[in-house]
Amino acid sequence: MTQSPSPRAKSGKPKAVPQGELFLLDSPLQGEIRGERSLMAFPFFALAKNAWMKPLTYNTESVSIEVRPSASGVATIYDKEIVLYIASLMAAKIEAGEEVAQDFVFTAHDLFSVTGSNHSARSYGRLSEALERLQGTQIKTNIEAGGEGEEGFFSWLSEAKLHYTKTRSGERRLKAVKVRLCDWLFRAILRDRQVLNYAHAYFQLGPIERRIYEVARSTCDTDRVEVDLATFRLQIGYQNPLANFRNALKQIAGTNAIPDYQLELVETVAAAEPARRGRKSNPVRVVITPRAPELPRATQPGSGAGSKSEAAEPGA
Repeated sequence: MTQSPSPRAKSGKPKAVPQGELFLLDSPLQGEIRGERSLMAFPFFALAKNAWMKPLTYNTESVSIEVRPSASGVATIYDKEIVLYIASLMAAKIEAGEEVAQDFVFTAHDLFSVTGSNHSARSYGRLSEALERLQGTQIKTNIEAGGEGEEGFFSWLSEAKLHYTKTRSGERRLKAVKVRLCDWLFRAILRDRQVLNYAHAYFQLGPIERRIYEVARSTCDTDRVEVDLATFRLQIGYQNPLANFRNALKQIAGTNAIPDYQLELVETVAAAEPARRGRKSNPVRVVITPRAPELPRATQPGSGAGSKSEAAEPGA
């Protein structure tokens, strides 16, 4: 097994589990990757691959979210893969009728296989860094979970440990990861049961595309959703200027890469105004439409005997 990074003993960082401790693995994951609906709909994670050191906030009339960084930064959209994996382990246990607790033990190998990460030494190093950010990031929200609200801050993981063994040469080999899921998310999954599956292609998407998919998946069931650009930017959690966000969405819409959803930018033509110096852009609205599911070839229209064409569903 790939060598793990050296465990660190400082507070708030992954710690090594004593070699003599016995445990039962919750991995491998049985079933799909799934996530809790609130974590899909709202921006709890930084849209960055590297450390993001600034606080994040999201406020509407009904929802407030405040995210504070630790010394290693705010948990990122890539760190979120671990949270999704744990949520999926928990959801699979519930569906199987098993008892669930907040402690989970899994192998890094299974986590990497499920999320499409390579099994290099660098991936194991990133795992340790991600666990550190998930344990150190502080979240405060008025979103209730399992019928209960919370005052004050919590972390995604209240505990994170790396279990390793040593070879005869003294090298450390990572055997398992042990984590404790926060009360808030544990209650949401256990009681609310608002858990949705993710498309397999999610882990191949970039940060903005991931958030677009999550917002679409959590808000766009059967009918299309239309929202103004500024509101959509806040929901995605994009931190740069609105003009930059608009350009990024244009490129993403052009690639047609959001799994299961079609993204469009529609300009609202304003009424004629007296000529002014400079060019004022028209307001833009974002339209998200679910793609029609591709029918099995045997049941597609025109696929029977004598058919001249077996063309794929548009946009498939």
